[in-house]
Amino acid sequence: MELKRLLSLTRKAVDDYKQINEGDKIAVGISGGKDSLTLLYALAGLRRFYPEKYELCAITVDLGFENFNTSKIARLCEKLEVPYTVVDSEIYNIVFNERKESNPCSLCSKMRKGSLNEAIKKLGCNKVAYGHHKDDIVETMLMSLIFEGRFHTFKPVTYLDRTQITAIRPLLYVEEADIIGFANKMDLPVLGKKCPADGYTKREYVKDLLKQLNHENPGVKDRMFTAIVRSNLWEN
Repeated sequence: MELKRLLSLTRKAVDDYKQINEGDKIAVGISGGKDSLTLLYALAGLRRFYPEKYELCAITVDLGFENFNTSKIARLCEKLEVPYTVVDSEIYNIVFNERKESNPCSLCSKMRKGSLNEAIKKLGCNKVAYGHHKDDIVETMLMSLIFEGRFHTFKPVTYLDRTQITAIRPLLYVEEADIIGFANKMDLPVLGKKCPADGYTKREYVKDLLKQLNHENPGVKDRMFTAIVRSNLWEN
């Protein structure tokens, strides 16, 4: 995917759901994955010409994995003229060594989000941008339906009462395949997976299921996404 196309889809999401207002200071949580790095590139590019002026900052929560090197991300942020903050933490040590969690993902996610929100508030940001894309939206809806018995997915804009931070999802119109292509084309500094708990998850199951459904019924993913957009699912 070309940068021009990425910026066009990002602006459409921002405009359709009024995700950015004049004077916003937006944090982008950088995990080191393709989605968050593409999002950073998109918002940095959009910032140059978007009529509502806003600030950006990038934040990485270092969970404490070995060989987690953010130097290339720091250089990308410098190139994009986005201030970059790395938050040191003991999350890995607490979750895997001290607590020895048998199902570590929930605690790790909660602690990581807490560290990120604390950094966001310290930097004076009023919004945080998440890198959830079109495939994430549909997969989450299917996961909710299959495993929880309800229709639910990520919203384009969510106000987080506890932190008084607004979460936005500017990549909601972007396909995961296009993000992979963009990350490769731009040689983004994607970090490999470090977590020892990585494995075959419910999301991987649903991702494979959706791929099969789309292969057998071409266009089904797009129709599911259209159904989400046209319904009142995001209004609940």
